[in-house]
Amino acid sequence: MIEPSPAVAGQATRFQRETELRESTPAKEAIVEVQKLEKTYHPARGPLTLFRDLDLRVDAGELVAIVGQSGAGKSTLLHILGALDAPSAGTVYCASTNVAELNSRQAAAFRNRVIGYVWQFHYLLPEFTAQENVAMPLLAQGQSRREALAMAGNWLREVGLEDRSDHRPGELSGGEQQRVALARALVNSPRLLLADEPTGDLDERTAGQVFDLLQRLHASYHLTSIVVTHNMDLAARCTRVLRLEGGRLTESTAVH
Repeated sequence: MIEPSPAVAGQATRFQRETELRESTPAKEAIVEVQKLEKTYHPARGPLTLFRDLDLRVDAGELVAIVGQSGAGKSTLLHILGALDAPSAGTVYCASTNVAELNSRQAAAFRNRVIGYVWQFHYLLPEFTAQENVAMPLLAQGQSRREALAMAGNWLREVGLEDRSDHRPGELSGGEQQRVALARALVNSPRLLLADEPTGDLDERTAGQVFDLLQRLHASYHLTSIVVTHNMDLAARCTRVLRLEGGRLTESTAVH
């Protein structure tokens, strides 16, 4: 594994400094603010409306679960929050940025700078090692290969995979692949972590281990995270549980 250079050692503390600043941030700082969101698709068979006047606020430091039936629009909501899709109406602010007003180039830069993503499938590039996969967001920002790989190595150590850094995705277990994906999502010090069914492809034991890791990193780095899940036991471990139904979000007090 490539060792950190002095420059990287300094950069490695950047995330810690940012988390210290987040600790001193007022508890009610909103990282996500959505008002009167609407999303309508227009397939050949006629309009399909997913959201109607949907409101959402997620404050700094929260770990929020979103649950609901398949097809309710949970993944679409994450796509809109992460500037992967555009709303039909309403306002969507993420980290003080109105994502609905971003053009494609601005949206790409916003995603790389502000958002960390974890999906149900890991989407690791099969021809690259775990360390190279984790380094990809940093390389996209223009960092040198040496520094990006060193930072990636730090994050693989954080998720317990330092000894697997030179392995390709096909040589890793499902749980290891998701841990690499989580490291890749966090290597850029995101303001918001979006996780779409991050344990959906894993067995119950491995799913619990991956979620344990997500919770630990969320707490250690004072992240703000939104998790879409069908696993009600995991949802119950979050700060809040929201149910998406009928195009709107409601607080859920009983998830079982």
